[in-house]
Amino acid sequence: MSLALAFPNIDPVIVSFGPVAIRWYALAYVLGLVLGWRYIRLLSKGAIPGLESRTADDFLVWCTLGVIVGGRLGYVIFYQPGYFIENPGQIPVIWQGGMSFHGGMLGVVAALYLFARQRKLNPLSVADAAACAVPIGLFFGRIANFINGELFGRASDVSWAMVFPNGGPEPRHPSQLYEAFLEGLVVFAVLTVLAFVFRYLPHRLFPVAHRRRAVPRARYLPRLYRQRHHHGPDPVAADAGDRDLSRAPHPALAADGGRRLVD
Repeated sequence: MSLALAFPNIDPVIVSFGPVAIRWYALAYVLGLVLGWRYIRLLSKGAIPGLESRTADDFLVWCTLGVIVGGRLGYVIFYQPGYFIENPGQIPVIWQGGMSFHGGMLGVVAALYLFARQRKLNPLSVADAAACAVPIGLFFGRIANFINGELFGRASDVSWAMVFPNGGPEPRHPSQLYEAFLEGLVVFAVLTVLAFVFRYLPHRLFPVAHRRRAVPRARYLPRLYRQRHHHGPDPVAADAGDRDLSRAPHPALAADGGRRLVD
């Protein structure tokens, strides 16, 4: 019989006030947005030409709206359209959970384009800044997935495997932590070095992160160890989807979230 690490059972709700609950997912969103904003302000000091600190301040508001509106509508349309058609009053009840990563990404794509157009900025410069901030949101989103005990990995006998509350009796890979490390920390380090050390050419950071598939490649390896879930695709098939999404014109400045998020 293989040994397994004890899963740290952490309540997915940090604190509640009557019907309103503050979840770890909400904290992941807040940290992803706020730290991403602070990082873009840092980039505006010379790493990415054409950006100003005031631009980053205004962009935060647009991104927040894009994440919330896009994430919620994505969950409504992609995952439970029948339920919300019958219960339209539940659509704005986001404090009970239910957000889509890809919906949030599309929301930020729209916000980025509209923001650049409204401010007469080069969309590629804004996209460079957002691409550098993406890994921050991905890191906190995966940590929230781990705390919630979802999107766990395949059964395994490695010494660090864990028995997840909703994963049956078998020890499993903590694949959320693999993804947090590769999608979040590693990609963030690579883009930071390119931006600040090598002074990478303008309008090239987003292509490196997405068109040249730094993020999708960082997602591929841990997904080989992720269990197929009810609403989600197979890890290998999911990477093909990531590659298609990597061709989108702009990235998402968002963390994963939701009651039962599957991307």
